[in-house]
Amino acid sequence: MRGRMSDVERQGEPDGLMLFDGVCHLCDGTVRTVLAWDRHGPIRFTPIQSIYGRELALAHGLDPDTPESFLFFDHGRPLRKTAAIAALLRRLPAPWRWLAVIDGLPRGLTDMAYDWMAANRYRLWGRSDRCMVPTPEQGARFVLDRP
Repeated sequence: MRGRMSDVERQGEPDGLMLFDGVCHLCDGTVRTVLAWDRHGPIRFTPIQSIYGRELALAHGLDPDTPESFLFFDHGRPLRKTAAIAALLRRLPAPWRWLAVIDGLPRGLTDMAYDWMAANRYRLWGRSDRCMVPTPEQGARFVLDRP
């Protein structure tokens, strides 16, 4: 399965791509929420457990076996934590994009809250034995191998 490529990706850099922990219920829920809020939008997804996801994680300093953050690629820039959330929110339709105001909050505090949630995500939300399987309609938004 391959998602649509942007001009940035044609130049070798991902764009609008969310690298997420596919066995994390919180992360899976986030992906499902983005899919529901932005049914036909440009945001695409790749689980860190895929070959492409592992490559991206390693290339950008994330341990694919114990990821402490997700990555969101915004015009080729890999973002983490609060910056990643804000960039992803900006690509959603209104009113959801308005939540990107979190980018104006003190980064130290928001990243600290993010770190706490990430460190406790399996305990608080649980985990699966395998990654979610997208529906046929969602399939075009998932990238499992190098574009």
